[in-house]
Amino acid sequence: MKLKKLAHLIALIGAVSPAVAQELQQNTPMARVEVTGSSIKRVAKEGALPVQVISFDVLQKQGITSAEQLLSVISANGTGADNPTSGNNVFGADADRVSGGASFASLRGLGPNSTLVLINGRRAPTHGKSGKAVDLNTIPMAAIARIEILKDGASAIYGTDAIGGVMNIILKSDYEGAEASAYTNITEAGGGNIHRGSIIAGTGNLEEDGFNVMATAAFTKNEQLASKQRAFANGFQPQRGLSPDTTGTPFANQLTGAGTALGTGFRMPNDANTYLQANPLSFQGKCDTVEGMSQYQTALWKDVTSPLRSTYSCSYDYGGDYVMQSPSEQANLLLRGSYKLAPDHKMFVEAIGSRSEVISILTPAQISTSLANRNAYPVGGPYYQDLSAFIPTYNRNLPIIYKWRANPLGNRTQENTTESGRLLVGFEGTVQNWDYKFGLSKAQSTTRMELLDGYAYTREFYDVLGSGIVNPWSLDGSQTKAAIDAIERTKYRGAFQTGKTTMAQIDGTVSGELFQLPAGALAMAAGFDLRRESYLYTQDVAAEPILLSPGNANLPKATRDVKALFAEFIVPVTKDLELQLAVRRDDYSVIGATTNPKVAFRYQPANWLLFRGSANKGFLAPSFTQLYTGALPQEMASGVVDTVGCAAHPGDARFCAPDRFDYLSGGNQNLRPETSKQGTLGVVVEPFKGFSASLDWWAINMKDRILNRSPTIVLQNPVALSGNIIRNSDGTINYVQAGWINAAGAKTRGIDLGLRGDGKFDGGFKWNATLDGTWTDSYKFAEIEGQPYKEYVGLFFTRDLYLRWKHSATFSVSQGDWNVLVSNNFASGYKDQLPNAGKGTPPPGFDPDVSSYTRFGLSTTYKGFKNTSITFGIQNLFDRDPPFTAHNVDDVVGAGWDPRVADPRGRAYTLNLTYKFF
Repeated sequence: MKLKKLAHLIALIGAVSPAVAQELQQNTPMARVEVTGSSIKRVAKEGALPVQVISFDVLQKQGITSAEQLLSVISANGTGADNPTSGNNVFGADADRVSGGASFASLRGLGPNSTLVLINGRRAPTHGKSGKAVDLNTIPMAAIARIEILKDGASAIYGTDAIGGVMNIILKSDYEGAEASAYTNITEAGGGNIHRGSIIAGTGNLEEDGFNVMATAAFTKNEQLASKQRAFANGFQPQRGLSPDTTGTPFANQLTGAGTALGTGFRMPNDANTYLQANPLSFQGKCDTVEGMSQYQTALWKDVTSPLRSTYSCSYDYGGDYVMQSPSEQANLLLRGSYKLAPDHKMFVEAIGSRSEVISILTPAQISTSLANRNAYPVGGPYYQDLSAFIPTYNRNLPIIYKWRANPLGNRTQENTTESGRLLVGFEGTVQNWDYKFGLSKAQSTTRMELLDGYAYTREFYDVLGSGIVNPWSLDGSQTKAAIDAIERTKYRGAFQTGKTTMAQIDGTVSGELFQLPAGALAMAAGFDLRRESYLYTQDVAAEPILLSPGNANLPKATRDVKALFAEFIVPVTKDLELQLAVRRDDYSVIGATTNPKVAFRYQPANWLLFRGSANKGFLAPSFTQLYTGALPQEMASGVVDTVGCAAHPGDARFCAPDRFDYLSGGNQNLRPETSKQGTLGVVVEPFKGFSASLDWWAINMKDRILNRSPTIVLQNPVALSGNIIRNSDGTINYVQAGWINAAGAKTRGIDLGLRGDGKFDGGFKWNATLDGTWTDSYKFAEIEGQPYKEYVGLFFTRDLYLRWKHSATFSVSQGDWNVLVSNNFASGYKDQLPNAGKGTPPPGFDPDVSSYTRFGLSTTYKGFKNTSITFGIQNLFDRDPPFTAHNVDDVVGAGWDPRVADPRGRAYTLNLTYKFF
């Protein structure tokens, strides 16, 4: 029957026809429901926007228990640095080094700020430390009923920060009974195991008893996975174009400098070249006798200014010394009570709480000593290293300066504890066929960082080095007890940073039918949203005296009020054509007001065919961090030229050869909001019963993107960023304003594909198949206004990768108490980074392409035991290693692999037991 066929299609892809709704209403009264993408409750009918729905059952069968695993199966999510492994390490100027092991969604790769995460349709608190977006680790995964992902901008419906889309996490409600679940995920190669236990219980039927009370609690533990536990995490593969550029080695490299043993440079016999670093192990070809060290590969790291700087140096694969999965523990709690006030009226109280502890472990500090800081190694010290046997000009009567990986100081270890919570009191009901909902909520998230090891007071630590008691040239890394005790006395351990976000919100919506039009009822919704948001970021101790201390400058508590009014209409134009019209006005107390409209349509000329599309505008206000982070006065390196000033005053050293420039980094209260224009156009077909397909084209244009820019980039763009170069009255540069600026724009286009199928085999077997994929046709942006847009799809980039194609697919077969599920995740390849960003010389046979990455999973579920469900699964069934990449580890974490694309855990076995008590 065609109408039933269409109903099946709509239930799967979110596009229900009026005819189906009419037939369903004739047979069985159905409750009106609100779906993501609209504020209007409707009978068996959703809007015209592409919505992906992921059920808890599918998550459980695939063994998905963490935010990272969840994001990997959402093809519309970006391939970027917004995960704990990537965000915990090096990612350039735009990196968020205070995310504390958080996981963020980034739909369309537009960044976490542009993706709105909702819990049951309402906002959740942003991460306490970074303040930019919701940390998905705080979501109670065990309490999820389903996840709805709106792959279209929704600023007119939900708020200005929904440019990239909306992730609406629907939690279980009105649960009756009790069940406990235990889950374990064990890797075959060892390390990185995951364990979780949860319990849910509830009593009372809202309709029959007039109340329901439920609670769910879960505890998850992630064990550490180190790069040393995986063979592919190897940064020394010079034959493939990959080798470390870092000369801060556990067995130190000597540096050149006036007044030192090596002088300002050295030459070798019959060699006219000048060299700037030296290591006796390098001269002997024995760099690899120390774990993690290797001979410096000059051919891969040629530099225009000093091509032979490190020829006689050793390098260190600190990228192969990373922690690929941080040890962490998360506890989540959901309490919910519902009470029936009267027929068609209820109130509920909902409390969500979470606590996350993440141990972030970085490699030991890399330090460079100098004569000026009086921390050179003294002449006559017990470990004085004489290189005169290798370098004829070596002066053994002068001190040594060196670059060293300070392993005796310990791994830089931070403990980030985040406590988040939201208390919501809500009212919902119906008055004369008009639905209403009203909510009052308070949410907050607090993150505290404690330094556990690897951090020392700079002056005290360098004084110890200058005393000569520490041996920077120990082959096995050992030190005397006196040296260890001296280093220990320089360390700082204890509370370091605190970040806190708060949000108080009052919201309300009414929806219903206004009047009848010839083609049907004109429906509308109207509502308001009042929020007060705040953020603070403080150092518990002064950070400046601590060597390589992480974090940002202090940000005293900043507060802003947001007032919003919105309206939405569903207009039936004909029996086959329907329009969705929406408008929202947001007024930010510190930014100003913005009005954003949206128009969408759904046209269904036949039962098996549906067309849909939308067009809307977006507005993304700067975050607290971008606006108010404290300015850090710093000094640029020498050799930087004022190109504009020098052109106007040729030969004047004040402009053409200045000593140094001062600069400020941090927040910028003059930032303009990011704005966008975007749209979708799609088609949905169901040519026969049991199969449906959707194809949706999308496009987004953004202006005034907010990016963090270095002073060097500012000086390289003196015309476009003239306002960031602050000059004195005589025209010389006073200082450079770096940090957060409004850069240029971005343009991205692509297609989402959705396939759904189900049916029966002989013998009573039922099957179901799904595929959700995203084809990114183009992602262009310009770094600075006025510069040409550059295409990034399929190319290496340091912050995000814009892959051509990503998909997730499942195929399941069930009969009776058995179910078998096969899953597949795929990410296309891209052009690799050339050695030294193209300056080096790739080795013969260098492969410029990073291969695609695909993983299969297999699970089986059995429910034949009374009240018991058992699921056994294998993740990464064929044990696929991450694809090799030759990128520079200083730009992107990982050594020979990329954590933005791949899962380093390898094949893993999962077991989930669920028992229902009643």
